Amino acid sequence: MRLSTRNQLAGTITEVTLGSVMATVKVKLDGGEQIVTASITKEAVEELGLKAGVAATVLVKSTEVMLAVE
Repeated sequence: MRLSTRNQLAGTITEVTLGSVMATVKVKLDGGEQIVTASITKEAVEELGLKAGVAATVLVKSTEVMLAVE
């Protein structure tokens, strides 16, 4: 598979929480304790067979990343 997305982070799914339409998927990145949470459709979770313990690659494609602190 070839992708144009530069930011590819390997990890393992630790948790999948299904809602009625949407889902959240938590991925622990390899080599550390960082967790990335993705919001995707419930249909995508089911089609991709996502569940805890499955290896996954987090793809980040964005023109902006914003952070705010007090």
